Amino acid sequence: PQHILSNPSETPSDFRIPTVHESVIQARRILHLESIGTLSTVFPDGSSSLLPSENRPSGLGGSPIGLMDYFADCEPTTGNPTILAISIATSFKNVAAGSNITLSLRWHPPSSAHAFSAANLPRYSLIGHLESIDLAEVEKEKLTSCWLKYHPDSVAWLPGNRIHESHWVRLVVDEVYWIGGFGDRAYIGWIPAEEWRNVTREEVEECRLPGEKKAWDWKIWIN
Repeated sequence: PQHILSNPSETPSDFRIPTVHESVIQARRILHLESIGTLSTVFPDGSSSLLPSENRPSGLGGSPIGLMDYFADCEPTTGNPTILAISIATSFKNVAAGSNITLSLRWHPPSSAHAFSAANLPRYSLIGHLESIDLAEVEKEKLTSCWLKYHPDSVAWLPGNRIHESHWVRLVVDEVYWIGGFGDRAYIGWIPAEEWRNVTREEVEECRLPGEKKAWDWKIWIN
């Protein structure tokens, strides 16, 4: 297996395992095209007594939990996903109590692409920390309009709504773990954070993922 992963010179010219940089471009395109992922956090010790109104079972401290959540690629120069944090949501309560957080994504080909095995499609996790985004930056970066292009239904719970307390955060990417597909066909392993941040908009626009048939209008997200 190590011989295969090293892209030996005798490998046929029409096949080679993608490089780390080629893999991270795919990862950034997935971030750009997808909009729903899994946020994973860990319950704090004594969480059942800290939040009695939730009636949490005892003994959850240290247990991981992964929950679906929205994200958007609204800061393409950094690759840090934008997230609308709902304060009452379990993921953000756990982070407030000191939990680490990861965002896991996978590529979903168009419904017409039936020839792809899910096990051979790229997926990855972004390991990082949440950073609040103040109102001035939200307005400067036009984050609200970008977000609503991805998630028009979330207009009801934007900051200042009467339903839930919410606020803007970014997931600052510290580490990236990538699975590009089967190990003898794709790169599997860690991607340095600097590689993640150094992908250009042009590289994302030019990349094509398995089953993707036409160009994505990436420019609409940066206007």
